[in-house]
Amino acid sequence: MAVQGLLHATGFFRTSRYACRVNFAQLLFPDFSLILCGYLVCRFTALNRSVWQHVDSLVYYFLFPVLLFHSIVKSPLDLNAASSLIAAGLCLATSAIALSYSLPHWPLLGRYIPRRDHAACAQVGFRFNSFIALALAERIAGPQGLLMISMLIGFCVPIFNMGAVWPMARHGNTHFLRELLRNPLIIATASGLLANLLGFRLPIWLEPTVQRIGAAALALGLLAAGAGMQLGSLRQSKVLGVSVLLCKHLALPLIAWGWSRLWQLDATQTTVLLAFSALPTASTCYVLATRMGYNGPYVAGLVTLSTLSGMLSLPFALGVLR
Repeated sequence: MAVQGLLHATGFFRTSRYACRVNFAQLLFPDFSLILCGYLVCRFTALNRSVWQHVDSLVYYFLFPVLLFHSIVKSPLDLNAASSLIAAGLCLATSAIALSYSLPHWPLLGRYIPRRDHAACAQVGFRFNSFIALALAERIAGPQGLLMISMLIGFCVPIFNMGAVWPMARHGNTHFLRELLRNPLIIATASGLLANLLGFRLPIWLEPTVQRIGAAALALGLLAAGAGMQLGSLRQSKVLGVSVLLCKHLALPLIAWGWSRLWQLDATQTTVLLAFSALPTASTCYVLATRMGYNGPYVAGLVTLSTLSGMLSLPFALGVLR
């Protein structure tokens, strides 16, 4: 006790910005180590990218929606209490899309940004990796953080998906509303919100199964994110790539900090919003660009760099801005 008192007296336990950065770095390490494991397994074993594409589909269409639904249903939902966070998230989403869209129109910068490549890459500047979001939320803010990030996902995914599809749809015949209505994340979130408001709760005997599905979703999702990393075709459109990544990993956390102050979010809500803003971009950016006939390999390279950049932007957002 005397030693502990001495440590308190000398300020050993005093919270500092440096201590926060170290703590958040430690919190982020398990998730990014799983991403690294996924990359190494895909790169150096027989479990190559074609295998992980099936894993990614399993997570995206089944495991992940179950986790989203359960995270929303398991706790009573107070939309009034969460209204400020939702509003700040929607403001952040629209700001992020506007910033990413505006890049070709910036003086001096726009001349170096090919319009067609920008149409495919703009999404990298504002979309987020939902697997990493859910894995981090409970770690940094507890069960309440998981509920908050699930709500942000539910309200922001439709906006981000529309923002991702729209620039590319202008160059082709794509019915993006149909794609949105079939999105499993939107379906799971809408179902969870409706079930929660109607007072539905999972039976106790079903809880362990659903919890195991959720754990599998997080682990496999992070491994799949690592398996999808590739750095090919990044030599072209360097200005575009750097600009989009700076928007995603530097500008967005700063914008999120501003919105958190404007909407007067509490400490937990601010932490969740800052983490949300600093997440790596969605691994499905590559899939969407390829499916719509754009430069998929280049987008895949940007997704990889964004995943690596998240190792810096998340500690920056949570340890410096918070």
